[in-house]
Amino acid sequence: MTPQQRQDSIVELVRRQGYASIEQLTEHFAVTPQTIRRDLNRLSGEGQLRRVHGGAGLESSTVNTAYAMRKNLNLEAKQRIAHLLAQHIPDHASLFINIGTSNEVVAEALLDHSGLEVITNNLNVAAILQRKEDFNVIVAGGQVRSRDGGIIGEATIDFIHQFKVDFGIIGISGIDEDGSLLEFDYQEVRVAQAIIQNSRQVFLAADHSKFQRNPVVRQGNLSQLDALFTDRPPSERIQELLRQHDVALHLA
Repeated sequence: MTPQQRQDSIVELVRRQGYASIEQLTEHFAVTPQTIRRDLNRLSGEGQLRRVHGGAGLESSTVNTAYAMRKNLNLEAKQRIAHLLAQHIPDHASLFINIGTSNEVVAEALLDHSGLEVITNNLNVAAILQRKEDFNVIVAGGQVRSRDGGIIGEATIDFIHQFKVDFGIIGISGIDEDGSLLEFDYQEVRVAQAIIQNSRQVFLAADHSKFQRNPVVRQGNLSQLDALFTDRPPSERIQELLRQHDVALHLA
């Protein structure tokens, strides 16, 4: 068993049980406690598990990881995903970009484009894209979240409904095995739903860690996407759902 296979198995075991001790994992995988600690530290750093004294448990389903930490989690994977997604956006296209650290990396990858019109409820995305003189960047009104620069609320939803764009680029906090797209903030979800409704094509950027998380609020379903951009093959069940709903899978 490779380290990656062992770590994937650890995540699955903790998801089934809710908690696993270092002692149990050491015995189960026939490795040293030091090896398990390294595995848990890595998985915790990626946001897949919550490191606790003596073992690991599931992440909270109601509270997201702090923005400063999420910004650097799986950054290299996010950059590869963003580069691949950007290749599918033509010059002079119109698009929504919503809240999320992955979408901020996508914004960086779009700077080589020309003539984009971007509507966003993410102040960080707006700050990145305003560097380009030939871009038209429109920022949604609403309540600004101090923790991450996201803009939410009824005014934001009303604003989004004024547009119909070529592409909606969305992020997500978790993807369930039944295809549910999951988030932590109900208000953020409602804005994302408006973006989905008003986009001709919907692209989701999500690194592999999103397939192991269980936020509490349902945003939508994989069936509403036109394409999923990720860095590792998802489970066979997820791939089957993508095939059933004719959702393109792009692996960076």
